[in-house]
Amino acid sequence: MIERVHLEEKTNEELFREYKNTGDPLIKQELVLRYIYIVKNIAIQMKGVYVSFAQMDDIINESVIVLMNSIEKFAPNMNVKFETYISKRLRGLIIDMARKQDWIPRNVRKNARLIDNATNELFNQLGRFPSDEEMAEYLGVSLEKYQTKMLNKTNLYNLVSLDAFLEGQGSGAQNIADTGETPEQLLENKELKDIMKQGIASLRQNEQTVLSLHYRQELNMKEIAAVMNLSESRISQIHSNALRKLRIYMQENQKK
Repeated sequence: MIERVHLEEKTNEELFREYKNTGDPLIKQELVLRYIYIVKNIAIQMKGVYVSFAQMDDIINESVIVLMNSIEKFAPNMNVKFETYISKRLRGLIIDMARKQDWIPRNVRKNARLIDNATNELFNQLGRFPSDEEMAEYLGVSLEKYQTKMLNKTNLYNLVSLDAFLEGQGSGAQNIADTGETPEQLLENKELKDIMKQGIASLRQNEQTVLSLHYRQELNMKEIAAVMNLSESRISQIHSNALRKLRIYMQENQKK
């Protein structure tokens, strides 16, 4: 039996290689302890997604199971850091739970469709994504009502819709290295990623910043608000806008 002191001296990479060779449960336990912070971070970061249908403790419990299963499946030769691998899986878990709950109210779905249609119409007219002011005018509502009553409440809808679109195109939360896809499928994913990059580049600078801070730097909305000196509510609006525009851009460009 491997002693705990011996394990503590090992790097994460060494522990993964040793676990693959021995399957020792003590090594797995040590890896879980080392990566449990990611579970907590993702649970805090994505609280706004699941707060209406789940408690944080439930999310953490489900996420620990995903963490343990991911340690089993992860291979050191996957050319991706485990931190990245598990973060994507945990986000995918929460989004999938949101989709299965299907709790989004009918009025939120209705508003989301209205906003989608207005975005498409104005994009065709202007040749660019419309501003909040232009959207509010087109929809015949005040800017405040558009941002606080309509846009804010569609955040989860846009997140789930974008994820569903990506999943339908063969690129969900699961890392490509773990899918066993053919070279042709990998090429399709590369093309999809290129379209996503172009879509992100088409967004306003503040929208790009929010996406980068949230998904690359893994900051939650409150932390992003502090960085950008804006209210948490405004950051949520910008995030919702960015996801909607990105989904629409990708849907339109996939048709070409």
